[in-house]
Amino acid sequence: MIAGMIREVIDEDWVGDAPIGMETSFETDLELESIELIALGERLRDRYGEELDFAGWLSVMELDEIIALRVGDLVNFVETAR
Repeated sequence: MIAGMIREVIDEDWVGDAPIGMETSFETDLELESIELIALGERLRDRYGEELDFAGWLSVMELDEIIALRVGDLVNFVETAR
């Protein structure tokens, strides 16, 4: 589910074939740009509702923490928030 959202947001051919797992890095492995991060947050809100405060979750992080985010961090956040 989340991997599919990530692929839709990035919308690059190479991402469609790339394995996306819990240890996949948004920055290094997926080269996610800030505008794509915003789009991912919108998709998460559309799917899970307003109670999933993606922007609030990111807002308490330092820049280096955001850069170091992995897919597993996002999955854990979604599971905890639900």
